[in-house]
Amino acid sequence: MTRSEPESVLTGGCQCGAIRYALDRPPQEIYVCHCRECRKQSASAFGISVMVRSVDLRLLQGTLRRWSRPTDSGRTLACFFCAECGSRVWHGDPEQAEEISIKGGSLDEPVDLSDAIHIWTSRKLPGVIIPEGSRRHEEEPD
Repeated sequence: MTRSEPESVLTGGCQCGAIRYALDRPPQEIYVCHCRECRKQSASAFGISVMVRSVDLRLLQGTLRRWSRPTDSGRTLACFFCAECGSRVWHGDPEQAEEISIKGGSLDEPVDLSDAIHIWTSRKLPGVIIPEGSRRHEEEPD
């Protein structure tokens, strides 16, 4: 049997449904980021970044817009979002980077955070509890 498209491991999209994507392999890592920018972007206490290889990502439908911003570590981050509803979908340009960061809230099924790596813990909000034994970094890992 010949298949034109590989079977997807994970699928996701934006809030309004205009953007749909699929991942052909499981994530490499999952980060919970407590930096100020991730809090603003997610409008929550932290951001969830699901790290995937760019070659494993397929945009199935829609047109993404791009916006770039400086990061706390001094780099420039390319941010991709739905032109219709504004939902952030991923960070990093799959045309230029080997790895990108899918925004956890854009996935159809929630990811398991039990083995997530917590970063920028020096900036976490008071009252946010990081599970005992979790891998963590005060700032961004190398």
